Amino acid sequence: MNKWPIRWDLLFRYRMIEIISLWEGRLTTNHLIQSFGIGRQQASKDINSYLADIAPGNLIYDKYLKGYKPSNSFKPKLTSGHADEYLHILSRSEDMVSTFTDLNMGFDNTSMIRPNTRNISPKVLGPLIQAIKEKKRVDISYTSLKNGSEVERIISPHSLVCTSLRWHVRAYCEHANGYRDFVLSRIRGIPDINDKMVMDKTQDKVWSTNLTIQLAPDSRFTEAQAAVISNDYGMQDNVLEISTNAALVRYVLDAYNIDLHTLDSNPQGQQIIVKNLNDIAEYLTFR
Repeated sequence: MNKWPIRWDLLFRYRMIEIISLWEGRLTTNHLIQSFGIGRQQASKDINSYLADIAPGNLIYDKYLKGYKPSNSFKPKLTSGHADEYLHILSRSEDMVSTFTDLNMGFDNTSMIRPNTRNISPKVLGPLIQAIKEKKRVDISYTSLKNGSEVERIISPHSLVCTSLRWHVRAYCEHANGYRDFVLSRIRGIPDINDKMVMDKTQDKVWSTNLTIQLAPDSRFTEAQAAVISNDYGMQDNVLEISTNAALVRYVLDAYNIDLHTLDSNPQGQQIIVKNLNDIAEYLTFR
């Protein structure tokens, strides 16, 4: 490895090389060009210098794929190899605290609490990503939380979704004859990609339904207390409006620690409540 520390901008690109290679199974110069706004010559130079200076033998050029793929001896050198690295790239949810810490820029006066990443295998995630991109159906073996047994399902996945505690894939399930959320860590074995999907994102009516959730300070608070809560959440006129789609309503409320089991009774024990509960109620019980 280089004697001198890697420039932070180059380190970003090296990490992208490792993450994309591992989780997508194919890396091209376009990944770096589109992610960092660099030229093709610079992107090619970055890949070559990564292979020469950081991880010789990690990648192999595949003429059939027209890109680089991980070798059998691939081992991440600048990343952890955990699924959340790739998934956070997809969601664009990397935060500055993590960035400064990872880059060792000397800003260490912060502390961050994060839930443990659910156990997700590249062998599970890779085929799902491919199926989403190529609009294909997938056979999966899924573990039911109800009784712990494995069931076979044929799904047409269209989106990956990140919540505060887990990742899941939104897909049409042929067994249920409807769209469902499948937790990635509960998929067993290797998903089997087959023919073209039978139902895509455009037919997912709940996903396509846009709505706004209105959060407000708990009505028990005094005007002064409500002003404090309003400031905490960046509310305007004591209301925080969150745009989302109907399929994600439950996850948005979870992120704000609003208990779904007590919504109907308009609970007073939370700092914030749902102001327009009637507008979103029908989407709190869908499957």
